[in-house]
Amino acid sequence: MKHFFLLFFLFTLSLQAQFQVNGIVKDASTKKTLPFATITANDGTNTVSDVDGKFGITSQKEITTLKISYVGYLKSEITIQNDKSFYSVFLVQKTDELHEVIVSNENPAIGIIKKTITYKKKNNPLERLSSFEFKSYNKLIVTANPDSINGSIDSVFTTSPFEKKLKKLDSTDYKFKQLIKKQHLFQTEKVSQYQYSDNKVKETILGTRMAGFKQPIYEVLAFNLQSFSIYDSKYELFETKYNSPIAKNGLEEYNYKLLDTVAINGRSTYMVYFKNKEKKKAAGLEGILYIDKNNYAIAKAIMRIKGLLDITGIHEFRYIPKEKLWLPSQKKFKIVKGVNDDDIKILGGTIQFDGDIAEDLKPRKRTESDYIYLLSQTNNFDFRYNTPINIKKPVVKIEIKDDAINKPESFWVKYRKDSLDIRSQKTYILLDSISIQKRIEKRLNLGRKILSGYLPLKIWDLDLRKIISYNNYEGLRLGIGGVTNDKFSRKYKLEGYSAYGLRDEAFKYNLGVGARVDKFSNTWIGASYTDDVKQIAITDYAVEKKGFKIYDPRTINFSTFYRYENWKIAVESKILPKIESALVFSNTYVEPKFNYIYILNGNTYQNYTMTTAAISLKWNPYSDYMQTPTGRIETDKRFPKFTFQLTQSIPNVLKNDFNFTKVDFKAEYQVKYLNGQRTFLLFEAGRAFGDLPLPQLYSTSPNNLNKETVIQRITFAGKNSFETMYFNEFFSTEFMSFQFKHGFNRIFLVKKIKPSIDFITRMAWGNMKNPENHFGIEHKTLNKGFFESGIELNKIYNGFGLGGYYRYGPNHLSKFEDNLAIKLTFNIDLGI
Repeated sequence: MKHFFLLFFLFTLSLQAQFQVNGIVKDASTKKTLPFATITANDGTNTVSDVDGKFGITSQKEITTLKISYVGYLKSEITIQNDKSFYSVFLVQKTDELHEVIVSNENPAIGIIKKTITYKKKNNPLERLSSFEFKSYNKLIVTANPDSINGSIDSVFTTSPFEKKLKKLDSTDYKFKQLIKKQHLFQTEKVSQYQYSDNKVKETILGTRMAGFKQPIYEVLAFNLQSFSIYDSKYELFETKYNSPIAKNGLEEYNYKLLDTVAINGRSTYMVYFKNKEKKKAAGLEGILYIDKNNYAIAKAIMRIKGLLDITGIHEFRYIPKEKLWLPSQKKFKIVKGVNDDDIKILGGTIQFDGDIAEDLKPRKRTESDYIYLLSQTNNFDFRYNTPINIKKPVVKIEIKDDAINKPESFWVKYRKDSLDIRSQKTYILLDSISIQKRIEKRLNLGRKILSGYLPLKIWDLDLRKIISYNNYEGLRLGIGGVTNDKFSRKYKLEGYSAYGLRDEAFKYNLGVGARVDKFSNTWIGASYTDDVKQIAITDYAVEKKGFKIYDPRTINFSTFYRYENWKIAVESKILPKIESALVFSNTYVEPKFNYIYILNGNTYQNYTMTTAAISLKWNPYSDYMQTPTGRIETDKRFPKFTFQLTQSIPNVLKNDFNFTKVDFKAEYQVKYLNGQRTFLLFEAGRAFGDLPLPQLYSTSPNNLNKETVIQRITFAGKNSFETMYFNEFFSTEFMSFQFKHGFNRIFLVKKIKPSIDFITRMAWGNMKNPENHFGIEHKTLNKGFFESGIELNKIYNGFGLGGYYRYGPNHLSKFEDNLAIKLTFNIDLGI
């Protein structure tokens, strides 16, 4: 989600107040910048300088003077000139008060923070109030400050012994400055109603508009730029959670310093600076807390991360004397480019950064994206609290009203805090025009469809996964298929495909119909018929849709398939909170396409029929969902995630041959660390009770060829495959497996060769009951366990890498080379 937002932010061609002054604060003698100095305008508006000493202050009233203060320095006041917008302020250290310094064993900021943590529950509106609701107006823009851009046209000459010739004129900055003077690069507005009751917060979007788009990009509206509450133990900034400086264990992770005292809403507050104790880049938050001297509540907070991106989140509050409580009044969020050695590449576009480590790196020419910043500002109003509130449809965190995208101008005039300035007005007009002219909305929707595996063709979405593939049984498989889209109907759908294998010379096909019976829960009921082939001993969860893959290494190398004819009736729904569910009734005729016989009670089965009922559930307890006019989407994908499936045969129905039960379970967990490293954990287990042939059992995702030498076995590594386990080596009626993968930061080898290193460990245990009933494939069991570990050097060149893996433990083979697997890896980061 974050990558999608970065893509949108950086490749899209502030709430601007009427008066703005920028500057920098420095020590008068050392000329070093002073971070977090307090800057106060003549109308009482205040801000602080950032970690580089820079500041920007805006006001609706004319700014005539600025007062600048910093602990240990004399205060300074400057007069604003009409023709000047940037000021360098030099503060002089105090010398006459040094004798008054009192030596203390305790940092005064520590005592303030301890009391803030102690009174947190009393000051947190989510704890103090039984319920509340308010409306908010948000405006988000992607823009640049024209004054920061050098609008001159550069001349590039070539020199020869006889003359100097003009080679070209570089007018990039000039054109960009002229553009940004007229409009913003992107702009969106929304009006929301927030409701809190029974420990739940829901946002209902009443109105939204997005420049250049008739239908907004819903993921942008759902993006969580900063925490809803400043009192959260884990503070969230740009979809990354950090331990809060006022968490119970905050004192263990942060250093604090008392900077000043400042008046907010007529109340005196402590100005406390905090910074994570880790000295590594992007190790954690830093910023300022303005803490009420009387009740130790947060009156204002500035939270910042500086690294690859320079991110700042600001929370402002207004004091309610009756409740003795600070309520949220305004939030601001800003992203500008930071400094880093690595360029970012997303969908073919490059975001460049100046080097800050290697001494031989030369500064490059600044590009447009260096000047661009994202600014989001939210104003809250119409606050009501401690009154009965009925939150409708609380299973979703965000709901967009059906008429939200069709609000008239009078609606926006009513809810905007300030009228749109000229640049904002022109942004809607010009971007709407450009979007229509260049078909931006259609191209974006096309790109999203393709990334999910479909090519839209009017009312039909062509399934790209069905066009061409390869496996060792069918050989080259050619096909065509797809499903109807919303242009056909939002209530009904038709789907199907047909395919032909050039090696097995057989046609396969599928036909299906579906109808949506409930819009809110996105409940569909459908029926289908399929005549096709499938790999043996794999688990398909009915609730999981197969992702789009450019290639599937296991399918390419697999050779044992079975043909099946399947009739199916399915109900899919999201009616349960944070659970996707599917109920499936099916009748399947199976014909193994390899030498296999199953013996049961003296009867032999080469072909067989199964009639089953299955319930499949995917539970994402920590994810958040948004209800849009077109359906429900998972906007905040968090881990762990759990998938469960129960399959039961139905005796004496439609020629069912076997009585069995299958239970399958999967748990996934991912964590990304602030230092750029990442960990992935996967646990899977399954058990079959009763009578079941081998094609429907478990094989634990092997991905190693049965060939003599290591070189002959080199193929592409799978996503979660056992790379040293040979195809058809192990089968089980019950199994469990665990996979651990840890990714380290990219390492610099030579120019442009910076692979990412992943360490991998996989293990599995299993058992085969009644192995004497299965004839045709020689196999082993996993009673003693299977273990392998490996290292991958990924993204060495254009997404390609190399991995090495080794098996050990009880199933270690006698020849060293038979335990070794070398695989090619391919990882493409599409940015979404």
